[in-house]
Amino acid sequence: MPTAIAIRQVEGKPGTVYYPLEAVEIPTPTPGLNDVVIQLTAAALNHRDLFIRQHLYPAIGFGVPLLADGAGVVVAAGANPAAQRWLGKRVVVNPGSGWADSLDGPESPTGYAIMGGTRTNPRGTLADVMCIDAAEVEEAAAYMSDVEAAALPLAGLTAWRATMVKTGNAKPGRNILVTGIGGGVAIMALLFAAAAGCRVYVSSSSEEKLAKAKELGATGGINYKDKDWDKKLLAMLPSDRKYLDAIVDGAGGDVVFRGVKMLKVGLRLFTLLKEMPLMPE
Repeated sequence: MPTAIAIRQVEGKPGTVYYPLEAVEIPTPTPGLNDVVIQLTAAALNHRDLFIRQHLYPAIGFGVPLLADGAGVVVAAGANPAAQRWLGKRVVVNPGSGWADSLDGPESPTGYAIMGGTRTNPRGTLADVMCIDAAEVEEAAAYMSDVEAAALPLAGLTAWRATMVKTGNAKPGRNILVTGIGGGVAIMALLFAAAAGCRVYVSSSSEEKLAKAKELGATGGINYKDKDWDKKLLAMLPSDRKYLDAIVDGAGGDVVFRGVKMLKVGLRLFTLLKEMPLMPE
């Protein structure tokens, strides 16, 4: 039988417990009419996976395969043509269910159910195989390795929605601040915004991360431990646009109090998937 890696319950309080990993047998999947069976070749970690092991995430599922991101090859498919067309193709997996097309948010009344280690979605990518609806896969880009393809979906979707959809300012010449550079979502946000022609500024406490961000397309970077980081950032902005058009914040801290002062009135600070519209007093 195929196997997966899950967590095993032990005594301990949330935040102090660290659930051990264990190999579990999973049923050999038989695809339904619209399903595909994927032989997984790579899976990727997100910070939520650490939170799950520490019981700092809702609806912990013991015995449920871990991880939400993965890539592999379709080895079996249901009878419907929409499923059959995926046979033999290398694919990436949608890390959740309940959200298909709407820009406003998940269509499902229960929300977006992310895979891996919870009771809300029984699937996970830290497994030999998985069976999933054919509508939940996309072909992996030919230029990506399996590992690169596996690492893209969850962080990429989060960053895309925050940067490209919700800020409304991923346009050439706009100034966007991405905080906490070095994290997966922040790096994706930088890449998307830079590709869209934005001037992207980043923050970190690590000079090494700031230097790497500039290699990836950042216009400038500031160390948020500097007492006057906001003044230094303001000085970097072009003379004809001395304000930020959006902030994509994954770090928290005093950016809420100091960063917003550089935002154009009516624009937005975006904390992951939560937005705070700024209106005139």
